[in-house]
Amino acid sequence: MSRHDPLPALNDTREAFDSVAADYDSPRGNNPSIQHMRQEMWRRCDASFAPGSRLLDLGCGTGLDAVRMAQLGHRVTATDWSAQMVRRTRDRAEREQLTERVQTIAVGAHELQRVVADGAYDGAYSNLGPLNCVPNLVDVSRECARLLAPGGALVFTVIGRICPWEIIHYGRQRNWARVKLRFARNCVPVSMNKHTIWTRYYGPREFYRSFAREFRLERFCGLCLLVPPPYLSWVQEQHPRWYQRLWRLDRRISGWPLLRGMGDHFLMVMRKR
Repeated sequence: MSRHDPLPALNDTREAFDSVAADYDSPRGNNPSIQHMRQEMWRRCDASFAPGSRLLDLGCGTGLDAVRMAQLGHRVTATDWSAQMVRRTRDRAEREQLTERVQTIAVGAHELQRVVADGAYDGAYSNLGPLNCVPNLVDVSRECARLLAPGGALVFTVIGRICPWEIIHYGRQRNWARVKLRFARNCVPVSMNKHTIWTRYYGPREFYRSFAREFRLERFCGLCLLVPPPYLSWVQEQHPRWYQRLWRLDRRISGWPLLRGMGDHFLMVMRKR
């Protein structure tokens, strides 16, 4: 991806997600590991957003999060760079009779300047890695600060750099190129459905630096630290009891120092200064 012209990479990523939108609620994008990570995100959102908040969903996908938050009484503006994903979210909101609480806009997180509502939102969230595909997080921070009211919260889950399971899995295959992929300092191509998603991986502190001027860090923890990442779904299928035990232990230790920077994803909460 050209550092000076991110648009071709952004378009590649949009085409990739457009291509899977029709069945992204299947195990492709919503298997048990992803569901567990989503539930962890929901718990943190419930602790961070006051009842009846106005929220911004960055990278709404098929609308599972937006509809769930609307069912709790929040008003959600659901955004995504993929027009097909936005359509899925709109259809889901219509089926659940929540169109008054879920507004959809085909806007990527890299172009939040198109959202004209200064200080109108009580918080924003982004689940399962949309921000890994954004060229400039400093721009995202600045626009979120513009859009959020004083004290507004950001709750993000982001794909991390250090995933122990991934290192072991690909190390056993001697696939060293795949082992090193997450440690690249720039965007790297990741294949999905014969398309390319341009992805940049982050450590939590590295990620937070882009937001530090406008937001203070409240907490972060790892997700899928001990639990296998979603693409190793056979572990859950063949060893369901061990899988549940690993999740319970994951929740207990994933916020510990040193460990909280590891996992397939990390969860971060920030508050507007």
